[in-house]
Amino acid sequence: MRKINIALLGSGFVAEFFMQGLANVNGQQVVMNYSRSRKRAQDFARRWDIPECVTDLSRALERSGIDLYLIALPNQEHLPVALELAKHKKNQVCTKPLARNQKEARAMLGAAKKSEMMHGYAETEVFAPAVVKARETIERGGIGKVLWVRSRESHSGPHSAHFWDVAQTGGGAMHDLGCHCIEAARYFFGKEDPVTEVMAWGATLVHHEKTRGEDNALLLLRFASGGLAHCELSWTTRGGLDLRNEIHGSEGSLFTDVTRQTPLLSFTPRPAGYVIEKADLDFGWTRPLPEEAFAYGYQAEMRHFVECARNGATPRETYEDGYIVNSILEAGYRSMRSRKWEKM
Repeated sequence: MRKINIALLGSGFVAEFFMQGLANVNGQQVVMNYSRSRKRAQDFARRWDIPECVTDLSRALERSGIDLYLIALPNQEHLPVALELAKHKKNQVCTKPLARNQKEARAMLGAAKKSEMMHGYAETEVFAPAVVKARETIERGGIGKVLWVRSRESHSGPHSAHFWDVAQTGGGAMHDLGCHCIEAARYFFGKEDPVTEVMAWGATLVHHEKTRGEDNALLLLRFASGGLAHCELSWTTRGGLDLRNEIHGSEGSLFTDVTRQTPLLSFTPRPAGYVIEKADLDFGWTRPLPEEAFAYGYQAEMRHFVECARNGATPRETYEDGYIVNSILEAGYRSMRSRKWEKM
C-alpha cells in the first residue's frame, strides 16, 4: 500500500476533526500542518505528532512530496488557497462550505478541473454512517419514492469569532449550517433529481450585537421530481449540536439522530470531560457522544479521500457538489430578500 503524505492547511476546530478522522485511516501520514500563528501551528503539531509545521503558506503549497492537501481554513481563505493549489497541480480537499458565494465556488471548481487533479468536497453529513445506511435503505426500495426530507442542524452559535462576521464567511446560520442539510437532501433524493426552486426565511432573533447575519433560518428546496426538502438552521439552540434527518417516502420513513439520542446518558455533579460539540454544560444530565468524529462522518470521508488520492479516483463529493450547494444557498438569500420562490 502506497503511503499518502498529507499537508493539513489549518490548525483549528475543523483541523482537529480532520485529524480525529484520519487517526483510524491506514496508509496515510500528515507530514505538515499550517497556521498563521506560530504558537497554534506548533501546539497542533506537538499534540498530533506532526513532524513539520509552518506559518508560510507559500512554503506549504510548494513543498514536494505531498500527495493530498486538506483545506481546513476560514471561509475567506478557501478561494485563494484552492486557486494556488490548482496552479501547482495538487490534489485538494476543502471543508464546507466550499466558498462564500456562487462566484467564488465557480472559480474554485473551474481551476480544479483545469488542473486535472483530484478535488474533494468534505461534506461530513453524507459520509455519516447513519446517513449512509439511510441512503442504502432508499436505494433498496425500502421506503418507496422519496417525497419529503426534513433536515435540522442547530446549536447555540459559532465557536470562533470570525464566524459571526458575514463579510468574511459569506452568511449567517443558513450559510454555516445549511450546506449540511442541502447536501443531505440531495443525497436522499439522489443527485439525478436536481433542485429547481428555493424559498427561504431568515432573521436575527438573539445575537443582535454579534452579527449582521441571520441566526435562524428556514430553507425550502423543491426538486424536479416534485419532492420537497425542509431545512431548519439555528445559532440559538441550547443543549449542544442538534443534528437530525427525517426522510419520508411513498411507502415508509427513515429517521437519523446522532446527537440527541446517543447511546450514553450521564449525570455528573461536576465537569467530567468533553461531552459533545457545542455543549453548553458539561455536568448534570448530559448526552456524551462516543466516537464523535466517526458518528459525524469525518473518519469515513477522510478514508474515502485518501483512497481516491492513492488510486487516482474521482471522489463521490467533488467541488462540483460544493458549487451546487453554494448556488442553492445564494438562491436562498435571494428568496430572503424577495420573499418568493427563486429559480435555480
